Amino acid sequence: MGRTLDVYLNNELVGHLIQDDGGQMVFDYNASWLQKTNATPLSQSLPLRRERFRRNECRGFFAGILPEESKREIIARNLGISARNDYAMLEQIGGECAGAVTFVPAGENLPERNYGYRTLSSQELAAMLRELPKRPLLAGEDGIRLSLAGAQDKVAVRIEGNEISLPLGGAPSTHILKPAVERFAGVVFNEALCMKLAAAVGLPTAKVETRSVEDIEYLLVERYDRSHRQNQEGSFSLERLHQEDFCQAQGIVSETKYQKEGGPSLGQCFALLREVSTAPVIGLSRLLDAVIYNLLVGNNDAHGKNFSLLYHGVGTANQQIRLAPLYDVVSTTYYPELSKDMAMKIGREYSSDKVTRKDFEQLAEEAGLAKPIVRSRVPELAETVIANLDKAGIEHPVAEAVAALIRKRCEFVRNRFRN
Repeated sequence: MGRTLDVYLNNELVGHLIQDDGGQMVFDYNASWLQKTNATPLSQSLPLRRERFRRNECRGFFAGILPEESKREIIARNLGISARNDYAMLEQIGGECAGAVTFVPAGENLPERNYGYRTLSSQELAAMLRELPKRPLLAGEDGIRLSLAGAQDKVAVRIEGNEISLPLGGAPSTHILKPAVERFAGVVFNEALCMKLAAAVGLPTAKVETRSVEDIEYLLVERYDRSHRQNQEGSFSLERLHQEDFCQAQGIVSETKYQKEGGPSLGQCFALLREVSTAPVIGLSRLLDAVIYNLLVGNNDAHGKNFSLLYHGVGTANQQIRLAPLYDVVSTTYYPELSKDMAMKIGREYSSDKVTRKDFEQLAEEAGLAKPIVRSRVPELAETVIANLDKAGIEHPVAEAVAALIRKRCEFVRNRFRN
């Protein structure tokens, strides 16, 4: 007999995720949602319709909510389920997810608005971070149902003043906490530098800060898909904003997120944004800046799941769709063991060290952008990055080494484009 999860966007029941008698995951929109005057789709890859979405049609979005690679394997073992069973994993950890989607066993109510949180002492936080590699996302811990995509250790938390707490029963979080990775020295400060530098040069970027507890360094990333909304009584409530990454929006599964493996190209990413953005001119300009910035800092791992669409006003007539702020920006070229090839090629070139003006001209053609604007923007942004390198304010040996690497890359790119 099949099983069903009710799928909510904020407080609205929008559909049902079903594991049928054959074990296949399928999705149906709820009839009442389809009849709503201002109904909006759950994903660009799941347009509103009465017909059922088969597994190959809906897996790109739903599996894209879940963790990846070794973290997914460990979670599955801890929960006693198959790592390939997307439905079972969403059933177990699909409470607090990216965006505004929540999964609840059919017929059960959403958690009450007086959400629960468990405040962590410094000792408890340190113990949790040490346990995280063995228990990713704290999956299986009593009362915790949260899911974040990606292959890195991370956990969703709520920050109020100096207090850090864990959301319980699907309560919303405010930040994502990313601890240091032993394999990559100083990655916390590498990412903090790249993110703060992006903000300094004027790119919309998720806010970050570095912290430590006992002997553990970690990065706090403020969630751009959460907001504090003031009620009529004057009090504030924490609200979810819906979002989806570019792979989910195009129905591409996480296993093939790299272009070489069938993932989206930059041309496809620009086409998606042009088609769905409420402000496409602004969005296309910001996406171009993001592509150039990733090249300049040496972030070769900027794949389709590292760009997202952010939705304001889901289920209303005036829904706004915009490019989400930058997130997950790391100078991967700082680590010699990581691939020198970019996740998405620019023009004809995968190697970030070999990109030329002709490659950006080809990108301009693929993206429907003016070649002169694209050609001039590359050295212009390189100059801006150089001018703002000292403003990131990250004092750490790795951050200083990464800053020197970025300066060298910017000078090289600037000179190549001007000669």
